Amino acid sequence: MATTVVAGAAALRAGLAPPIGCVTESPEFRGHGLPGFGHLVFGGHDVTSTPLTKRAEELTRSGVIPPPLAELVRPALDAADSEIRPGATEGGPQGAVARRLIGDLAEFRERRGLARVIVINVSSTEPPAAPDPAHLSLEALERALEGDIPVLPPSSLYAYAALSAGCPYVDFTPSTGARLPALDELARRRGLPYAGSDAKTGETLVKTALAPMFAVRGLAVRSWSGTNLLGGGDGATLADPAAGESKLISKDRALAEILGHPVEGRTHIDNVPHLGDWKTAWDHITFDGFLGVRMSMQFTWQGCDSALAAPLVLDLARLMARAHERGVAGPVAEFGFFFKDPVGSDEHRLHAQYETLRQWLGE
Repeated sequence: MATTVVAGAAALRAGLAPPIGCVTESPEFRGHGLPGFGHLVFGGHDVTSTPLTKRAEELTRSGVIPPPLAELVRPALDAADSEIRPGATEGGPQGAVARRLIGDLAEFRERRGLARVIVINVSSTEPPAAPDPAHLSLEALERALEGDIPVLPPSSLYAYAALSAGCPYVDFTPSTGARLPALDELARRRGLPYAGSDAKTGETLVKTALAPMFAVRGLAVRSWSGTNLLGGGDGATLADPAAGESKLISKDRALAEILGHPVEGRTHIDNVPHLGDWKTAWDHITFDGFLGVRMSMQFTWQGCDSALAAPLVLDLARLMARAHERGVAGPVAEFGFFFKDPVGSDEHRLHAQYETLRQWLGE
């Protein structure tokens, strides 16, 4: 996904591709002070050393990045590669790891002369974090971080480092990230916005657009079952039941909120390595109509995961920069339009979320 983001931004900057899928490029979002694609500089942390150009070659073979484009954006990929630092893999107190990450972020911002750095978590999904007393307050957390026992999952450690370095933070995955009381306290204390979690790019996007139709027409949904087939790194990660549980929780939460009652059925995720970066979702819905007549609906969604997600990463980077510029602190509930499990909001209806986002930007 990160490779597609960097390659896509370079293509947009050079006018080599239209901004299809970028919400912030629609007419209603222009002219509101969002940074242009030419103002974005990329860096990051990674636990692997595979160059972005090698990842781009894989994406080209799978039909995600067109071959001519891959060569044209190679300088941008090399430039981003030079700004990638080792991720949080070493042992020892997490406080020491966090200080290294904080230093990397501060050095990147200062050396490149950046107005701000937005940290977006696009790493593999984690299992739900076990509760810990250290999560309840910033003072307790910072004390615990100096011990030898890890108290934060990796996503939350990166969130702590980002916020401590003065960087807004976005959870693009369903991992815990900034969703801890201690990290919310840190964000508010530092006057920083954060948003998440778990971007909706496929099946759940359709759910949050379709479920309100049943609700407003008074059609009683009785069951909603789904099967997701996907490969690549995401498929391999979600094959682990513990990691997959985070995703399933966020995917299934919207329905009950929109419909006002729980329904039978749930979502299933199957790892099919041969599919690579492509995914297929099949959903089966049963509902009652007038006089209790039983009816059903089915839909199939097929798409490329990174191509669906990349424009949203660019959107969120630009919007979060605007939120930071405005002095927003704490969760940005108005960004719920992008997420399956939006922090700071119980609104899941896609159209309502869009209107909220549009109004926020226009303020």
